[in-house]
Amino acid sequence: MKKNVLITGGAGFIGAHLGNELLRHGYNVRALDILSAQVHGPGQQRPSYLNPDIELIIGDVRDPEVVARALDRMDAVFHFVAMVGVGQSMYQISDYTSVNCLGTAALLQALTSSQSVGRLVVASSMSIYGEGLYHNSRGEVRVPQERSIERLKMGDWEVRDGTGEILTPAPTPEDKAPQLASLYALSKYAQERMCLMIGRAYGIETVALRFFNAYGPYQALSNPYTGVLSNFASRVLNARPPLIYEDGLQKRDFVSVYDVARACRLALERHEAAGQALNISSGVPMTVLEVAQRAVRAIGRGGVQPEITGKYRAGDIRHCFADISRAKKVLGYKPQVQLEEGLDDLARWLEKQSPVDRAVEARAELAARGLMV
Repeated sequence: MKKNVLITGGAGFIGAHLGNELLRHGYNVRALDILSAQVHGPGQQRPSYLNPDIELIIGDVRDPEVVARALDRMDAVFHFVAMVGVGQSMYQISDYTSVNCLGTAALLQALTSSQSVGRLVVASSMSIYGEGLYHNSRGEVRVPQERSIERLKMGDWEVRDGTGEILTPAPTPEDKAPQLASLYALSKYAQERMCLMIGRAYGIETVALRFFNAYGPYQALSNPYTGVLSNFASRVLNARPPLIYEDGLQKRDFVSVYDVARACRLALERHEAAGQALNISSGVPMTVLEVAQRAVRAIGRGGVQPEITGKYRAGDIRHCFADISRAKKVLGYKPQVQLEEGLDDLARWLEKQSPVDRAVEARAELAARGLMV
């Protein structure tokens, strides 16, 4: 008998790919999505990329009647609904709190009365770590000091300990203590903890997946608040340089959406994952500047070069990349898409896109509020 799976936020970038992955493995898939204009454009039209075999319910996860209809006869739920974006969360405070926290609460309230849902997978985020794990020159783990505005204004980007020593970044494991540097990070941590807490109390097997920087087809190219690579692509396709903050040498971990979708399915199927939070990424650190340069080459716009702004945005961190050993052990997860292959795939999809570049608009919003130095 086929299992019925609901994906909240299922018309979004990752949700759509997960829907395809589940359909290929014999699941029935339903999506609940409000089709936000910032992500999908005006008009609340079903996205053309969404698989026709996915049932779509258009509605707000904060609406109890909509949620009840979406949960009808479901066996499992992926909770992906969230407003996304570190910078924007620092000035759209009530919106982020409402969608991410109250939306999760509304879903969990409905799940407490569900007679069928036995599995819940929630999308968490690398943002909860703030700065990643660091070592000092003797190899000892150190909690980094928050970078001061004074040092950032001088272009001193590196992370130091209490003695002033520059620390060396290392792969970040799941047991690294959260350092919540933005309202977005706070709301994602709340989503994760709420789901694990209520899941345990009500006997719903729950898994939190901490996604790092996912990329691939279907990303919202005209939304400047989501996805580093989608922002770069929007600029390049408009013959404008990708905008890079600080000096471009900050390290991140980029993961193909196909690997993310596969990890999500494994989290649904592996019972031993219940109650755990797991990093999902490539496990390969790379500087933001190098990724931007590779993206330019893949898209085939060699005349465009990244622009290093030397600016800092409130909520940004220096280095964070994943230790994925726990996901490998618990899920049998192994990234299969290398960055070069993933960028080529993204570039093929981009050939048919005509995004509106809103990066400068987003910068102006931050600057007007004093959230950029």
